[in-house]
Amino acid sequence: MIAAILAIRQVTAVLSTPEGERLTDLETWVGTNGVLHVKGSLYDSTQFTGTPFGGLVLKPLTRAAEQALGWAWTFGTLSLVVALGLIAARALPKPVSRRTSLLAAPVAISLLMLSLPVRNTLYLGQTSIIPVLLVLLGCFVVRGERASGVLIGLAAALQPTVLLFAPLLWFTGRRGAARSTGITFAALTALAWAAMPHDSYTYWVHHLAGVGLGKDADDLANQSLHGALLRLGLTGPLEIGLFLLLGAAVAVLGLRRAVRYAKDGQLLLAVALTGCVAVAVSPTTWQHQLLWVLLAVVGRVGRKTSDRYMWPVAVILVMTLPAKMMLPNMAVVYPLRDNVVLLAALAAATVVPFLSRTSEHYRKPIPTEYAQPVPTRFKRVPLLPFLGRVLTRPNLLLELILIRVGYSAYQQVRLAATGGTNAGGRATAEHHGDQILAIERFLHIDIEHWANHAVVKVGFLRDFLDFYYESFHFVVPLTVLGVLYARRPADYRWARSALGFATLLALVGFWLYPLAPPRLMPGLGVIDTVHGVQDFSKPDYGTLTALTNQYAAMPSLHFGWSLWCGLVIAILAPKWWMKALGLLHPFFTVSAIVATGNHWVLDAVGGAAVVGAGFGLTYVFQGPRPRALMKPVDGGAVSTKVPVPVTGRTPS
Repeated sequence: MIAAILAIRQVTAVLSTPEGERLTDLETWVGTNGVLHVKGSLYDSTQFTGTPFGGLVLKPLTRAAEQALGWAWTFGTLSLVVALGLIAARALPKPVSRRTSLLAAPVAISLLMLSLPVRNTLYLGQTSIIPVLLVLLGCFVVRGERASGVLIGLAAALQPTVLLFAPLLWFTGRRGAARSTGITFAALTALAWAAMPHDSYTYWVHHLAGVGLGKDADDLANQSLHGALLRLGLTGPLEIGLFLLLGAAVAVLGLRRAVRYAKDGQLLLAVALTGCVAVAVSPTTWQHQLLWVLLAVVGRVGRKTSDRYMWPVAVILVMTLPAKMMLPNMAVVYPLRDNVVLLAALAAATVVPFLSRTSEHYRKPIPTEYAQPVPTRFKRVPLLPFLGRVLTRPNLLLELILIRVGYSAYQQVRLAATGGTNAGGRATAEHHGDQILAIERFLHIDIEHWANHAVVKVGFLRDFLDFYYESFHFVVPLTVLGVLYARRPADYRWARSALGFATLLALVGFWLYPLAPPRLMPGLGVIDTVHGVQDFSKPDYGTLTALTNQYAAMPSLHFGWSLWCGLVIAILAPKWWMKALGLLHPFFTVSAIVATGNHWVLDAVGGAAVVGAGFGLTYVFQGPRPRALMKPVDGGAVSTKVPVPVTGRTPS
């Protein structure tokens, strides 16, 4: 449902483009340096990187439709996406459940619309969807090997790496289709060479099948092995030799795996793996050519039910979100972040252990263990009983990816709440600050100025609270999550859900009510002990001035997250002194945020409110957390308290 809503939003954004701006999105064809506005060779355009045959076929068609190109291209692309999703849904390995058969097509179309390659295609006006669609038509729709080979050969004439499908056809017994693919590709390429000899020489000889066309090969948009090696600093014969060696190894290993899965009855997965090989071994694989990686989502990975979500979620995140949202902006992870789609393609083609249809776990994975449901006073609690109370530990990689994506979304919403800049919401934020101060004065809790100046006079106390404010906001919650993940996975899921709901509610608060903290209120006289004295004509928001919205003060997640930590520790810790230490954390945090001038007292109240709502929503949707039940053992004695598991879904 989320994917469908976002996809509809994407379509609406495309179709609502004003008429005067519609053509500017199709840079490849009608942009300033596009194919239609450049006389002479196709490759005098800085945008066009396709084959001569692609230019020969599409340039006249595009020129004829130039006046209506915005609508024609948009609807044409959307039609191709719908067709691609329908064919992919139809090609799922059998047997397919009724629920899957009903949902496969809309889910596939939604994910395709959300994917970066499709969005990039709509923006640039590229034709990269067509080769993928032609291959799927040749493999799953048309009858007869000759017709199948013609379609795949046509796709190869548009995108030469599609020729890798010829070995797949050959070794899976469709040798007529493989021969037809090669003949069709050769004939169409020869036709283009006869009609456009100069362009054909430029593409096939001077640029070695398009290498060097468009952006530089080391650009981040080039997600191939060649591009990755160049970004790592390798050049010259060493880089070329290593690229050829690695490319050959990936091609052999990937095609062998694809043939094996095709013979196993998973032809769609085999097609996806072959496409992933093409992504890796092509000298240049631009972003709009990466749809093959998304098709690899159909592979099943993991013997346990709880592991089945890891691979599809990872693929969907890689193909729908910019890499900067998934990995932090740290130099040590740049090689991973800059090549994340390539790494996903390589993993799919060579190492991911997709299950065979003959495996006993393919259709019936090992069921998840759930705790016995805890009785509640309310008949409709939990609202989502199928979530249950899982006892097993969730997949760590998937958790880390989701945490990172969630935090990146949190950063984006905080910044977007003021129009994308810190200064954008300054007047509104200061007006809201006056409102909060008036309410606190009415309630006689306006202690910010007093607490701030009292702490400034005591050097060691000021240093301690500054250090506490800057250091413990992330360390303590991550430590609590880490300990629960390792020692108490069922409670980890409960606590993580409550934290997620609280943070989501806080984002709504940031969006609806931008608020200046006391340290950024002109005339209030609060000293910013962390960042120094402020020049209110150009305030200093600290080291993250350009990245975060410092007017996201209500509610205070500094206090909210610390209160979450304190409550989780107080509820779960086995010793009284551990519970006491846990509750000291929110006390020190609220002291730090008020004394340093970074939050109002009411911000802390707001933080407490969203945390309480987070625990409440977790209770409503998932029911009470799993309790430790007394389990009898031999002789009538009672064992240590452990949750009693049940296999499969928890009964509602």
